[in-house]
Amino acid sequence: MASSDRQSLIPSFLYTSSKTLLLNNLTNSSPDLAEISPAKKSLMIQSPSEPSGKIQMYSPEFYAACTAGGILSCGLTHMAVTPLDLVKCNMQIDPAKYKSISSGFGVLLKEQGVRGFFRGWVPTLLGYSAQGACKFGFYEFFKKYYSDIAGPEYATKYKTLIYLAGSASAEVIADIALCPFEAVKVRVQTQPGFARGLGDGLPKFVKSEGALGLYKGLVPLWGRQIPYTMMKFASFETIVEMIYKYAIPRPKSECSKELQLGISFAGGYVAGVFCAIVSHPADNLVSFLNNAKGATVGDAVKKIGVVGLFTRGLPLRIVMIGTLTGAQWGIYDAFKVFVGLPTTGGAAPVAASSEVAK
Repeated sequence: MASSDRQSLIPSFLYTSSKTLLLNNLTNSSPDLAEISPAKKSLMIQSPSEPSGKIQMYSPEFYAACTAGGILSCGLTHMAVTPLDLVKCNMQIDPAKYKSISSGFGVLLKEQGVRGFFRGWVPTLLGYSAQGACKFGFYEFFKKYYSDIAGPEYATKYKTLIYLAGSASAEVIADIALCPFEAVKVRVQTQPGFARGLGDGLPKFVKSEGALGLYKGLVPLWGRQIPYTMMKFASFETIVEMIYKYAIPRPKSECSKELQLGISFAGGYVAGVFCAIVSHPADNLVSFLNNAKGATVGDAVKKIGVVGLFTRGLPLRIVMIGTLTGAQWGIYDAFKVFVGLPTTGGAAPVAASSEVAK
């Protein structure tokens, strides 16, 4: 972290050691300060230390590792909750038949057996793996990119805006990767007999709707996923920082990796609850449009109703998204620790001016 190329506009809360950044900037601006004794240097306040890993922060290898972590965190977790997603989609499409969570599972079990609970798992795994790769990889990229544009002072002052802008930019790209898989998944899950899975469902969908039909739900998908992801990342970063600040009696750097990963899961779960509420109306629209041929947003609002858009299937989605988001952050940060990178969030920014004053 002491090399000159790491001095650029990276704010301290984005994993930079503020002590190193400050000393390097002072030394470059005033050569006389290069002779500061170790004893005097030790009087300066240190920011939380970083794990000394094999991968340099913000290098191509760093972004590749974040991309791989995103594939694991999103692909595996979404596949694991396929039964919940299946019931949720059917409750949104046919609430008269799937009246509640318990009755929904009962209907599926009676009509399709145990194997029916995992119908559509292949497009789920592939689609959300692609989405996770773009979501987490580009989030780390845009977070650094917007921080460099803002500069250290404003990036620290407006860090929440950096989180929001970075996550929104990443999700725009991620949903383009997800949309075709999501369209096939919803059709397979909500129309029994349409197809067994992605292999026969994709060509059948394209034959029926055309290739562009795979992206019919892209705008509602953006409407669902962009607010969801903005809430997911910004609230997670804020919640984790607050946990370390108010609930943990020692700095993050002194916490065990197990505790840090537990905090990642807890912060992710709470963030997931907020995500589910914010993005639920658009989720109902996506399910309706991908299930009904030629349907429009107006048709969906007329059929479901405004209140229904906000409430239909919401309790199940809160449980599903809370668990899923907590697990995603746990897996993502566990992978980062595995490759020698620090966990996400938790290091409160320290202004360089305050360190000089001290």
